[in-house]
Amino acid sequence: MKLRVGIVGLGDAWESRHRPALRALSDRFEIRAFCAEVAHKAEIAAKEFNASPLDGFRSLAAREDVDAVLMLAPAWYGPAPILAACDAGKAIYCSAALDIEPRHASRIKERVEASGVAFMAEFPRRHAPATLRLKELIATRLGRPQLLFCHERLRKEETGPNGTRRYQPFSSATRELMELADWCRYVVDQEPTSVMGVEHDTDGNDKDYQMLSLDFSPEDRPGRGPLAQISCGRYLPRSWRDAISFRAPSALQVVCERGAAFVDLPSQVIWFDEAGQHIESLESERPVGEQLLTQFHRAVTSLVRKISDLEDAYRALHVVLAAQTSCQEGRRVPLDF
Repeated sequence: MKLRVGIVGLGDAWESRHRPALRALSDRFEIRAFCAEVAHKAEIAAKEFNASPLDGFRSLAAREDVDAVLMLAPAWYGPAPILAACDAGKAIYCSAALDIEPRHASRIKERVEASGVAFMAEFPRRHAPATLRLKELIATRLGRPQLLFCHERLRKEETGPNGTRRYQPFSSATRELMELADWCRYVVDQEPTSVMGVEHDTDGNDKDYQMLSLDFSPEDRPGRGPLAQISCGRYLPRSWRDAISFRAPSALQVVCERGAAFVDLPSQVIWFDEAGQHIESLESERPVGEQLLTQFHRAVTSLVRKISDLEDAYRALHVVLAAQTSCQEGRRVPLDF
């Protein structure tokens, strides 16, 4: 079954992830309409895919020839396209689920649940070939995760057209922490029970480093279960290009019961056990974008409704907000989902 879709927003990953994936999956997806903050970009994309460029996301969601809405950038309209899709009864694929402001999160979650539509949030780290292979190794060779380390160096915030800053309810560092927290939850395969946060602010105006320690221990025995240390920062000026990329750490380091693994996204895993070092390159695996959209197609065309990703996005937001509370109050904050 071919799914007829309308696309709202053409974000940073359009050229590298979404466009190639939709081309490769042309037997499963037919693009009928585009709507983007920059009308010219929508017109170019619409011409390439023989679709219609539209001025508004509401008219796109209301079209009878659109079965699902792919929200591929947060842009200036925030979560409004999600609500429009819910009103129209259209399934939703959302690459901006982690960009929903805290004050809107509960309402969006309730509206999606009440509408009865399928909802899939885009978590590219989860579905990277290296992550899927890591999960296999944990189940078969390495054993249960004990310690996880993630660190991401970020560039300074960029501006959009005409020098305006793109819509972002959170700083890029906060959003990155949300995605990394979700990634660690996915790898450990259980819920954290508490979090501690640390922040560094050089000039009093902008945080240049944030860190959180995510504890998966039983509530009555903190520090006895899996522990994830997650951090990111913009402490290097954009002009220091060589310094930003110098000796970048692995995207994820995992110490398990019977070995350790170093993950470099999207497709390399180097792991160690008693037999020594093992290097696996997974370049031949299907790209992340294709895997994500294939799952969405399956979710929409099957009889099993999928909305769990929305709950996962909501929990990632809850974790990072709790880490901010921890930093402000100087204490460990319990997590109650």
